[in-house]
Order: sequence, then structure tokens, then C-alpha cells
Amino acid sequence: MRRGPARNKAAHRGCDHVFFIGFLGAGKTTVARNLGNMFHRRFIDVDHMVERELHATVTRIFATKGEEAFRDAETRALESLRERRGMLVSCGGGVIERPENMRIMREMGHVVFLDGTLEDSLRQIRRPDKRPDLGDREHARALYAHRRPLYEKACDYRVKISGKSFEQVAYEVGELLWERGLL
Repeated sequence: MRRGPARNKAAHRGCDHVFFIGFLGAGKTTVARNLGNMFHRRFIDVDHMVERELHATVTRIFATKGEEAFRDAETRALESLRERRGMLVSCGGGVIERPENMRIMREMGHVVFLDGTLEDSLRQIRRPDKRPDLGDREHARALYAHRRPLYEKACDYRVKISGKSFEQVAYEVGELLWERGLL
């Protein structure tokens, strides 16, 4: 069923979330926050949800409990969004590692892939020490090559981010989603 824009807000049925996926540093949180402010929609960051649940930073969780514990909490965080409506959801770069997460996102809304090169991502990452799955440049290259087809498979919409500011990307995504009645 298509949802169209109401006078000032979109009419939402079901969960109707918009999930942002992409590699580390693609600007998922910034774009979700910018769109939330522009369209008066709530936004949330799944990594922050996991940090609150496990009472630790992502880096600390990876170091002390391991990636598997983080991914389990990430899946629980996504599931918890079933009780909410119409949110803009920034997902961590590895959310697509589990087919179950892709299924959950597709059931609850639409998925936007912020598509950039590895160089785009590395240029944006200010604190690589806070990205425990990034590793060195060679590991990052292999991780990017592994994840890219998963992002492509999971998405409903793809927006190229290369050579654009986060503000430009937010406007482009906003226009795309508005035209489809999703904002």
C-alpha cells in the first residue's frame, strides 16, 4: 500500500520506518538526524540503543563481550522498534551481516543505502579507534568488499554520496523519500 504525504506530516501505517545502511563513515546518523530535523520526524541510532542496553561503548562491547554479543543486542534493538512508528533509523555498518536483520528491516519499513566508496568512508572517520570492526586499511578494504553486496541486496533505495556534503545527501534522500510518500 502506498502512503502519501498529509498536510504537514506523512500518514504512517504499520511501523513504516526508514532504515539507513552503508559502510562505516557513510553519514547514516548525520543524514537521519538532518532529515528528522527537516521533516519533524524522530530519529534513532541503533548503535546507541545497543550501548544503552549493554552499558558500554561499541568499542568496549567488542573488546569485552565480542562482536557476537554486539550483533545479538543489535538484533534485539531492531526488534524493539516494532512498537514504534515512523522513525528514521541509523544502523551500524555491520547490521547487514545477519540476514535476520535485513528481514526485520524490510518487514518494518524501507531501507536506504548511502552508497559511497571506501575512500569516502575513510575520509569521514575521525576516530578509527572507535570503529572496532574497521581494523587497518587492508582489513577495511576486505570488509568493504564483503559488505557492499549485502547493502545492495538489502536496500530499497540507493543514494550516491561521493563528492557530496551530508547536507546535500540529506536533501537528496529527503526529496526521494518525500516523492514516494515516505516522509
